[in-house]
Order: sequence, then structure tokens, then C-alpha cells
Amino acid sequence: QVQLVESGGGLVQPGGSLILSCAASGSINGINAMGWYRQAPGKQRDMVATLTKGGSTNYADSVKGRFTISRDNAKNTVYLHMNSLKPEDTAVYYCNAEQSDCSAYACSPVHYWGQGSQVTVSS
Repeated sequence: QVQLVESGGGLVQPGGSLILSCAASGSINGINAMGWYRQAPGKQRDMVATLTKGGSTNYADSVKGRFTISRDNAKNTVYLHMNSLKPEDTAVYYCNAEQSDCSAYACSPVHYWGQGSQVTVSS
């Protein structure tokens, strides 16, 4: 089991910046990747950025060049640095951790989620 605790959401004006943090605890040694997803009202939850254990990153096209995912291994914490925020970035942001649940024959991904952080971009 992995527990994820998020912090850092809030209200920001267009063009502003915010940093989200996600602290992981529990069985963290088995985490393959961590990431951030977001869900706007009435819409599905979409990937924003992911970071694998090996250091590879992936970003949604809509945030490339504006958002950066990073981690502090000593603190077991992943961050999402959000710059040049737009009103369309308004959503609840969820931290995610992925592990593998393996049997003798196959492995399946197991996802853990944070509690969600509201980010509102508005003047």
C-alpha cells in the first residue's frame, strides 16, 4: 500500500505560478512511476505529467513548456511546477503512484491516488 498526501493548490491569476507537492509513504520501494492527473468539472480525468523511476518524463501537449514534474528522493516527494497558468488549467489535480502486482505469470498495474488539490486560475 502507498499513501499519497498532496499540498499546494489554490487560486492564482492567469499567467501566475503554483507548485503542487505529493508526499508518498508506505510501500514506496515498489513504485514504478508517479504523476499528476487533473479533472475539470464534467470532464474525465486526464494525465498531466508522469515521471518514471528511471527519470523519464511525459507531458500532456497542453502543458508542455509550462509545467515541470520533478522529485526529491530524500523526501519521497514529487512536485508539479506550474507556470504561465491559464483559466483552462482550472481543475482538481490528483497525484498518482503506479506499482506492479505480479503473480507467477503476469504483472498488473496498481494505481494509488492522492486526495486531490483544487487549482483555480481566474482574475
